[in-house]
Amino acid sequence: MARIRYMTAGESHGPALTAILEGLPAGLAIDEALIRADLARRQIALGAGGRMAIETDFAEIVGGVMGGFTTGAPVALRIANRNHEAWKGRAIPAFTTPRPGHADFAAAVKYGYDDVRPALERASARETAARVAVGACCRALLKELGVEVSGRVVEIGGETDEGRIASAIAAAADEGETLGGIVEVVAKGLPVGLGSHVSADRRLDARLAAAMASVPAIKGVEFGDGFALARMKGTETRGRMGGLAGGITDGADLVVRVAMKPIPTTRRPQPTVDLATGGPAETVYERSDVCPVPRAVVIIEAMACITLADAFAEKLGGDSLREMKDRLAALPDTVRMDPGEKVFW
Repeated sequence: MARIRYMTAGESHGPALTAILEGLPAGLAIDEALIRADLARRQIALGAGGRMAIETDFAEIVGGVMGGFTTGAPVALRIANRNHEAWKGRAIPAFTTPRPGHADFAAAVKYGYDDVRPALERASARETAARVAVGACCRALLKELGVEVSGRVVEIGGETDEGRIASAIAAAADEGETLGGIVEVVAKGLPVGLGSHVSADRRLDARLAAAMASVPAIKGVEFGDGFALARMKGTETRGRMGGLAGGITDGADLVVRVAMKPIPTTRRPQPTVDLATGGPAETVYERSDVCPVPRAVVIIEAMACITLADAFAEKLGGDSLREMKDRLAALPDTVRMDPGEKVFW
């Protein structure tokens, strides 16, 4: 069982998102400003939809932190949905035309909904705001352990140049279309030995892949040179594994890339079915990002931070930050690599 784990609750237009994060050691400095910085990055403007003009996310710490430091108890976080006020006192119209590519139809069948709104409210990427808040707390732990996690946009809509990316997003908006892309996350300063090869659920690459794939719209995950390795010869692959071997960190930088599909919600109507009548219909547009990729960078970072923090807790144990740092310092020197040291495996 994971030593660091979390759970979120809440709907896209409900009163608030809530997160419970369990397993952080006592004595870790956490404040709301630290979390706010990552939440602000999630609201980056390029490609963002109308919702971001409404929300200014702020995570209130409501448990597990006293005097600015964790107590060892679960940390409770609450992010209010400002847009909820606009729904108060209103009869919420039924939504019976599932959007292709979303959870709408499958969830309606699974849970017996006559209205797909309960599905889209919870499946919405709005939930990732809570994960970013959790990730910010885990990022603070990693920083104390000498690890830095950063991310970047690799490409959007097939474009890699920043100027061309902006133009492609603007063109997609004009066409009523959406774009996806690729995000890369790198973790520096990891020791050798996080994760394990001995059981499938302890392999760190498997845990990271599951975490990344749990983010809405993520459809591909690769480590290091990933799929390109399939086109190489064995002697060409050395040092291209992305910092993992046999599910264990090998001391090199951890490199993870994810592929994000375009959001299927488009201003351009798409054919669907009306669940109320059983007849053909067209999708009804509700506001959405033209391109979520720039905003997804901090979300993917958050998932990496959560997973790596858990791997450290598994490796080091410890109830306090001081205890964890002492145990890390006591590990053999061979588990640490000098910056820039060449990797031969």
